[in-house]
Amino acid sequence: MAWAWPVPGPVVQAFDDTRNKGVDLGGKAGDAVLAAGGGKVVYSGTGLRGYGKLVIVKHNNTYLTAYAHNQSVLVKEGQSVSKGQKIAEMGNTDADQVKLHFEIRRQGKPVDPLKHLPQR
Repeated sequence: MAWAWPVPGPVVQAFDDTRNKGVDLGGKAGDAVLAAGGGKVVYSGTGLRGYGKLVIVKHNNTYLTAYAHNQSVLVKEGQSVSKGQKIAEMGNTDADQVKLHFEIRRQGKPVDPLKHLPQR
């Protein structure tokens, strides 16, 4: 899978199996959050504690991506999205600062996004 960065901001917290199941990326409130790959929105809401306003995109039977702490979500469950499409705006819902918490899950298990995203 060829992934794209969901936001241009810096990595403020790296992946860590026990404490951080993804990476936290910096930015400003309202910055565009882009789909890292094409797929279908399988979750959009606030039902998972600690994730704030969350979007989950299923890309295929292997991969899904999660985008947390958004101030607003621009997609609905069941909607198809394309790589690079704006799906949310950055915020700090359920977080101590404005950031995007981004996860890539392979068969349900979190993997280090920095090993999958292109070098920049």
